[in-house]
Amino acid sequence: MKMNAFSVGRPNGVTGIGVARNRAVRTVVACVVFVCLQTVASVRASYPVVERLQPMGVRAGTETKLTFHGQRLGDTYDVVSDDPRIEIIDVKAVDGKKADVTLKVAESVSPGLYPLRLVTKTGVANLRLLSVGHLPVVTEAEPNSRPDQAQSVPINHTIEGVVDTEDVDLFNVDVAAGQRLTVEVEGIRLAFSLRNQNILDPYVAILDSEGIEVASSDDSALLQQDGLCTYTPDQAGTYTVMIRDSSFRGSRVSGYRLHIGDFPRPMAIFPAGGQPGSVLQAQWIDVDGSVHEDQFQLPSLTDDHHRLWVKTDKGISPSPNTVRVNDLPVHVETEPNDDIRKAPEFTLPAAFCGIVDKENDFDCFSFQCKKGRRYRVEVFARHALRSSLDAVLNVFGPDNRTIQSSDDVAGRMDPSLEFAAKEDGKHTIRIYDHLRLGTPTHQYRVEVVEATAEVNLTLKELRRDEATPALVPAGGHGAIMVTAARTNYGGPIGIDIPSLPDGVTATTFDVPAGRGEIPVLLSAKAGTDPICQPISLTGIAKDPKALNVGSRFVQTHKLVLGQNRRHMWATDTPHALCAVVEPTPFEIELVQPKTPIVRQGSANLVVRVKRNDGFKEQIALRTLYNPPGVGVNNSRRIAGDKSEALIPITANSRAATGQWPMILMATFTAPGGSQVIATNAIDLQVENEYFKYAFPKAATEQGKSMTYAVNVEVLREFDDEAEIELVGLPNGVTSPKAVQPLTKDSTVVNFPLEIAADAKVGKHRTLVCVARLKRSGEVITQTTGTGELRIDKTMVAAPAKKPEKPAAKKAAEPKPLSRLEQLRQKRQEMK
Repeated sequence: MKMNAFSVGRPNGVTGIGVARNRAVRTVVACVVFVCLQTVASVRASYPVVERLQPMGVRAGTETKLTFHGQRLGDTYDVVSDDPRIEIIDVKAVDGKKADVTLKVAESVSPGLYPLRLVTKTGVANLRLLSVGHLPVVTEAEPNSRPDQAQSVPINHTIEGVVDTEDVDLFNVDVAAGQRLTVEVEGIRLAFSLRNQNILDPYVAILDSEGIEVASSDDSALLQQDGLCTYTPDQAGTYTVMIRDSSFRGSRVSGYRLHIGDFPRPMAIFPAGGQPGSVLQAQWIDVDGSVHEDQFQLPSLTDDHHRLWVKTDKGISPSPNTVRVNDLPVHVETEPNDDIRKAPEFTLPAAFCGIVDKENDFDCFSFQCKKGRRYRVEVFARHALRSSLDAVLNVFGPDNRTIQSSDDVAGRMDPSLEFAAKEDGKHTIRIYDHLRLGTPTHQYRVEVVEATAEVNLTLKELRRDEATPALVPAGGHGAIMVTAARTNYGGPIGIDIPSLPDGVTATTFDVPAGRGEIPVLLSAKAGTDPICQPISLTGIAKDPKALNVGSRFVQTHKLVLGQNRRHMWATDTPHALCAVVEPTPFEIELVQPKTPIVRQGSANLVVRVKRNDGFKEQIALRTLYNPPGVGVNNSRRIAGDKSEALIPITANSRAATGQWPMILMATFTAPGGSQVIATNAIDLQVENEYFKYAFPKAATEQGKSMTYAVNVEVLREFDDEAEIELVGLPNGVTSPKAVQPLTKDSTVVNFPLEIAADAKVGKHRTLVCVARLKRSGEVITQTTGTGELRIDKTMVAAPAKKPEKPAAKKAAEPKPLSRLEQLRQKRQEMK
């Protein structure tokens, strides 16, 4: 058998992510679901959504017309492909629910999944994966659910079909004696469902002429919830390939692509990576367990998810395997290496590649560490390589005692950790399977390096479970939220966006030390035509003492969500999309305040709107984010006949001081539904409070007057005109001088209080002092509490009581007679 192995980098870094299967019975609380769906619908009302592609895949080297089915597609004008070899020839909107796209896929495009994103003049649709294959395509024809209805299909073809509710699709294939029949399905990997609905969890099987299953597959480590199986018959004959939903569910949109042939199907490639530009001398383990030697030319640049295909005279694997390409020297395990005390020693940094190939197998590697230095150990297996290994990682010190262990991390089955060496000497790592299993496909790659500083950036989801595109109206503003995850670095981070569409500029702000997010304002010149292109963000360490801080940007696109909104299938891209959309029918301005807001203070932000003629729609306002400790009233709206609104904001006693960018988002009703744009950015200055008060616990009575004395401590110098007001007085209590002047020399403020005769009795912990400083035509307000006032009932003297005459003494009652005395007296009377 002639073999030809080759490799192709993933399209701009696209990777697949899967989560363990989720088949639990759904429990639905109707009212909660209704509320959630209503909320989601209202938020997504104007954004294009692509629900399915028809067909779901194409053959390399052909030109194909695709129909994008979805919602709000009437103004579609472009489709963005991450791979330049997928050429978009024509895009035409059919109506609001369909758009036709003609594309040409170069013959050099290898089989697999390639991301496409449809673009309209008002937004960017969700990412969909297009299947590209090298086999001729056959369309499923119903009925084909019974053996006598099975559809005949030649071997080495791809079948595109749909599994409806309780549907079973059968296909007859003629196979020669000794010819291998391999079946691989793309089901959940082609789906899009964010509501745990219409998800195809495929089950595939090969049946002999008697209808007996000779091979079957539900899930697979390599393809996650998409299965694959193989069978090599001893006798020539007709064999049946079956596909159905594993739970006999399905729907009219539960599509699949079923690859049937004698093509190679590697389950693992070992070792799982190498250095850039090198030729990887590797073995690939086929689906039937056979092992083959091969060579793969690796790219000249590093690639965390480099895709490899195996090609023989029987064809090419229908989907790729993944390896890692970086500068680390690779060391392949040599047995025996089960004993931590006898583990072979290597020099760091290093990548260790091995296979847990039998039950209760342990693989150990040793290396020298320096006291006080931190080291990072990361295992790549199930998540990164789609290996069968569910790895567990242990680190041992020079005394062979456990320093640290790791199993699953951050929802992924691949362990990783950092440890600090407490002494010089040999340290050892140990790898094994969580269930102590082992097979030739339980491969791994472990990378051990000295820990370095790194910043990982992404865009925060502004619509739940949807990857955020950067949308900018022509002549207006859009905004995104950048989130930053730091590793071994805690300082401020600058944001750089090197390649924006023509006519678009970005206003960036540093992510402060200790904070994890910051907005970015995007602006487009008036008259800019609609355009869409990928953008990537770079984090820059602003601490001059921090050297060699790496940066990476990744955006996750959730494609299938199961119960509890846990994502079952997703795709990562190393970029986001930035699109210029149609201009809005108004201009909006967030007015820059002239004064700061202080801790325990409040203020009003001013928003002004300049409407185009005829635009009378209401505009709802909310913040893109709140600076720490600052609260914003997000319920304010600008009515259709108004041009201004005040947005109340408050700062609590622990609000982060400093200068913070603030951006408001404006939502309005457009012909296609609600749309969202951004205001300009302002700098909100948060400062410490000016005053500190000591409130007394005072007591008085109804109908009385009193003086309530509040001690004042001036915390900061000021030259402004200032006043203080006592508010929160109980019912029936007034002050003829509730507002009094404040100066920088004030130490006490006396508030005269009048208590009505019917004032409410009890303890009132409601007294609050509001200080106001007038500056630059605005007012700085600080509100501090709380004081206590107890009101008692009026004490009235009781009238004097007249002396009472002494009561006459009563005659003493005779003592009761005893029974003996009673008998004696009776006898005397008888005489």
